[in-house]
Amino acid sequence: MLKVKNLCKSYPSFNLKDVSFELDSGYIMGFIGMNGAGKTTTLKSILNIVKPDSGEINFLGFDSRTDELKLKQEIGFMLGPVDYYPRTKIKKVADVYKSFFTNWDESVYQSYLKKFHLDDSKKINELSAGMQVKLGLAFALSHNAKLLILDEPTSGLDPIARDELIDIFQEIIKDGDKSILFSTHITSDLDKCADYILFIKNGKIVAYDTKDDLIAKHILVEGSNDEFTENLKNNVISCKVNQYGFKALMLKDKLEKNSKLKTETPNLEDIMVFYNKED
Repeated sequence: MLKVKNLCKSYPSFNLKDVSFELDSGYIMGFIGMNGAGKTTTLKSILNIVKPDSGEINFLGFDSRTDELKLKQEIGFMLGPVDYYPRTKIKKVADVYKSFFTNWDESVYQSYLKKFHLDDSKKINELSAGMQVKLGLAFALSHNAKLLILDEPTSGLDPIARDELIDIFQEIIKDGDKSILFSTHITSDLDKCADYILFIKNGKIVAYDTKDDLIAKHILVEGSNDEFTENLKNNVISCKVNQYGFKALMLKDKLEKNSKLKTETPNLEDIMVFYNKED
């Protein structure tokens, strides 16, 4: 469905370097990385909001630049809360928004307003940050898009609303003809729903795998400082050391078979934190 190949974008203080990945129909891909790592630049490049310096972006067999208007009919996107035109009523903003989409489904939109407890007679500036996120999601989900591109969609939502949103994501992809690419810092949400993980650091992809395989390749090891040998130090990705001992992330195949160290399976948050300590 979506193919990104060697995507590059240079700024005075940041470079997006050779970002490549594919997302097939029927899957959810979680996009993780620290603030400033390049997530939003990547998503905006896919949407042609940011003009890449080089690289290829192909969606549904078409070039995203030459067929931009056609393809955006098939993409639902949200790049932040709906905080524009703050003194305008939701209904009026929605009337403008839906005029751009030939496949807009008013009944679907109204169902999301009801689900998210949104009153379209309210003005944008009368909504909390979380409710503005929900409004953006209602817009993105209401024109039968084949691909959803969402930047921090669960940000500002309480745990119950986030759980409801994850249920919606899984409902959307269950027929196998739609996909979701979304960035988030809340890795526990990805634990519940992601099929693939795309991990970016300093503008470069450092991991791209199924969620289960990414986790299975890594292991957390823990022990005393005396057990943190030079050989072990050379094989860990990064570590945390204090007066009581150490804890480190490493690739599972780098751990000696007869090791007596305490081990545990990392979660996505562990992987992201330790990779970002790597330098």
